[in-house]
Amino acid sequence: MTAAAERDSTLIRIAVVEDEPHTRQALVERLRQVDNYRVVAEAATLAEGRSLLSAHSLDVLIVDLGLPDGSGLDLIDEQRQRDAQTAILVLTVFGDEQKLVRAIECGARGYLLKDESAIGLVDAIAELLAGGAPLSPAIARHLIGRLQTPAEVASATDAANAAGLTGREVEVLQLAAKGYNHAEVAKLLGLSRNTVASYTRHIYEKLEVHSRAEALYEAGRLGLISGH
Repeated sequence: MTAAAERDSTLIRIAVVEDEPHTRQALVERLRQVDNYRVVAEAATLAEGRSLLSAHSLDVLIVDLGLPDGSGLDLIDEQRQRDAQTAILVLTVFGDEQKLVRAIECGARGYLLKDESAIGLVDAIAELLAGGAPLSPAIARHLIGRLQTPAEVASATDAANAAGLTGREVEVLQLAAKGYNHAEVAKLLGLSRNTVASYTRHIYEKLEVHSRAEALYEAGRLGLISGH
């Protein structure tokens, strides 16, 4: 890779930091199938990552949180300080929720499970570069559950039962309250947009409202969501 090619604004410059050779190879091979993607650095350890990242300008950093000589969180911190415009995609496994939350705080914007990383990689990078925050549906559901306190869950359950809402309808409503649109709710919950639209219609009918604003107001009044 020449310096001129690396500076080419049409190229998306990507670094992959992953200690598992087979996973790293699958990621790199998938990236090389996209014409304007260039893998400018590959690393298997924290030390290698630090050395390579300091030598390259990046558009995207793909990093595993669990490296043999340290944490991928350190690389995320250092890259954000070096270049805040780098889009950072984290590879993770279940059981790493605390690290995942820390990665969010550090500035990472996308999260894929290792088992599905090569499959969803290109779409995730496209979403990152468009300003989105790609997140594996399984991770999203798990994090949403962890972020709710037992009291909040109990209160929302009682209110949902009183309103005749299903658990899934409450999830859709709570995500809408956080500002997510239908497409984003669909991605977070692993549903189609049409299914989310159908849930929304049922919510309106059960709450006897005709708009998103009315639905959120009524949900807040009933205790289904907080802050409204």
